[in-house]
Amino acid sequence: MRFTDDHLVPGTVIHMEIVAAVFIENIELRSVEGPSTRIDLTGVHFSMAAPSPVPTSIEPHLLVLVRCSPEASGTGALETVFRRDGEQIARNVQPLQVEPGKFAYRLVRAELAFEDYGTIEAEVRIDMGPVVTVPFTLLEPV
Repeated sequence: MRFTDDHLVPGTVIHMEIVAAVFIENIELRSVEGPSTRIDLTGVHFSMAAPSPVPTSIEPHLLVLVRCSPEASGTGALETVFRRDGEQIARNVQPLQVEPGKFAYRLVRAELAFEDYGTIEAEVRIDMGPVVTVPFTLLEPV
């Protein structure tokens, strides 16, 4: 993942932030003593073999884990832009509500068309904040 914050004014306080962003196959939540919650992620990946020869489309699941500081309002917008060679190929924007002082997650899914094998980058941010870039590479079928 690549983090950028070139647009922030020095001293800017970020009230909601992306803790992690990864492509996954499955997510399960479970409670443990505390009360506390565990997030079990399986099949974390940054590439996959194509389901069929190109051209093809896939719909990978991008998990975005978000933290909200205790002094924040807890509301915002999560934006994900998928790019290939710098060109936007898909975009997802969804409302984000996180209880102040807590964590939350969102699943982002987009239909991605591939005319050839290669890499796309998911650029994720909250309310025009720092960008987290997550690569995803489509490989030739097995």
